[in-house]
Amino acid sequence: MKLTNQRKTAIILLVLSMCFTFGCKQEKKESFDAQLYFGGDILTMKGATPTYTEALVVKEDKIAFVGTLNEAEKQFSNAKKVNLNSNTMLPGFIDGHAHFTAFSIQAIGAQILPPPDAGAKNIPELIKILKAWNTPENRALTGWVFGMGFDDSILEEKRFPTKHDLDEVTTEFPVMIVHISGHFAVVNSKGLEKIGYDASTKNPEGGVIRREEGSNEPNGVLEELAAIPYAFKATTPVTKEASDKFFEAGQNMALSYGYTTAQDGRTMKASHDMLAAASENDKLKLDVVSYIDYTVVDELMSTPWNSTTYNNHYRIGGMKVTLDGSPQGRTAWRTIPYLIPPDGQDANYKGYPAIPSDSTLLTIYEKGYKNNWQILSHTNGDAAADQLLRTMRKLEERYSHDKRRDVIIHGQYIRKDQLDDAKDLNLMVSLFPLHTFYWGDWHKQIIGDSLGNKISPTRTALDKGVKITIHTDAPVALPNLMRMVGISVERKSRSGQVIGADEKISAYEALQGITSWSAYQHFEEDSKGTLEVGKLADLVVLDKNPLKVPEADIKEILVLETIKEGKSVYLKPKK
Repeated sequence: MKLTNQRKTAIILLVLSMCFTFGCKQEKKESFDAQLYFGGDILTMKGATPTYTEALVVKEDKIAFVGTLNEAEKQFSNAKKVNLNSNTMLPGFIDGHAHFTAFSIQAIGAQILPPPDAGAKNIPELIKILKAWNTPENRALTGWVFGMGFDDSILEEKRFPTKHDLDEVTTEFPVMIVHISGHFAVVNSKGLEKIGYDASTKNPEGGVIRREEGSNEPNGVLEELAAIPYAFKATTPVTKEASDKFFEAGQNMALSYGYTTAQDGRTMKASHDMLAAASENDKLKLDVVSYIDYTVVDELMSTPWNSTTYNNHYRIGGMKVTLDGSPQGRTAWRTIPYLIPPDGQDANYKGYPAIPSDSTLLTIYEKGYKNNWQILSHTNGDAAADQLLRTMRKLEERYSHDKRRDVIIHGQYIRKDQLDDAKDLNLMVSLFPLHTFYWGDWHKQIIGDSLGNKISPTRTALDKGVKITIHTDAPVALPNLMRMVGISVERKSRSGQVIGADEKISAYEALQGITSWSAYQHFEEDSKGTLEVGKLADLVVLDKNPLKVPEADIKEILVLETIKEGKSVYLKPKK
């Protein structure tokens, strides 16, 4: 039967009348004013020993309750209950030192890391990976064929690739591969041409252009300041679309490893501009704190971004100074010679400084002290640490160290007496124990068995009362914080050797190094680093409790969810 418009209207009015008289049953949409987490190990990271809570409540962007489930249910009856299903919750992770804007190089570039991270175990495999990546779409990102992470100490040939190797990828387009340390690059013939290096080019201060044997012709291998400025250019996106793609890839990688605060540990103008734009366009899903390279502080430290508080998830935290190079690349500046010098160097080779003049460094540091900027100093070799300490000591009479939290970054070859001096100057030390896995075997070859066991001396530093954090230095290694925690506890190399059993730290101490201690390093201990009422609801959920599994299993623990200020920003995809 066909209903007329009049009949349709009459039926609607009748239904509305009945609902008004008798009431109509409607679907009620639940509305929650908080989230109540329970049903797993909730590790607060508060205090020197592990403490757990039965329940945690998040309201808006803050932690509103920490305590028993019964009390949480009483106080927050309208909270959405979230069962952790026996997984483990901790404060969100804060890497003691990394290069956030460079995460995208690993995420997007050719995957030339060695096993177990990727497949570049030898030079033919590396060339094969680069050839596969060499597409018009990929080249359009930066104008280069590029990849990050080759490692001469792991390649089967035990040598750096050269321009001749990379010419096998292409002679038509420039190719650049960046060493795992970030302190070297190799380019093909077209890359040398694009940079402008030839036989007449002199080595820049703080860098080396390696040459063909018996001539001045560059062989494609570039060290330190001969490489780093051009590596920035070769891996910097050239269009807005490419920049957006880079940013999203890097940020997603960080979130997948549990980061809620990331550090950009040597920020140049282009990187700062990218982060500022991401902040202004509401693209940041985590906090990012930058440390501006000392060469561009005059331009950037005077901007409003230099602040103790975040502007839409971004701020500048201080200044970065680089004093030497890479220990695994043998450009770290030492007081005694390497046992195996690099190609072209004699038996007395000790590496070299990035800033040879103490007076120049003193001027740089004093600018930081005068302006009350926190200073992070890349210092790998013990000669570089000596330079830092004697220079900062000269400023002790004029400036107080009491409220400063300046940081020695890496400290791979730092000596025990230098740790004493660091404590005396109130310096923190952010150590890099991932080295024990990736390059522990190599360190023992290039500096000797005894000294090799003392790299990243985490236990010694803690026992001396030095405040420490630990870090990935990503993209030097993958930004996998649970792998770092596991290796800090286990200290095993690729070959399975224990690298310095006396320098092991506990799983809880390692977790402090990326939560409460790292929040302190960044002057953020009042809002982050522990699960306490009033702090930001920056949380991470792991599939296992690092304190309750065998030490060999810690590095395999997975991040299931990352929560930033109460909002889920990463969920591990289900298989």
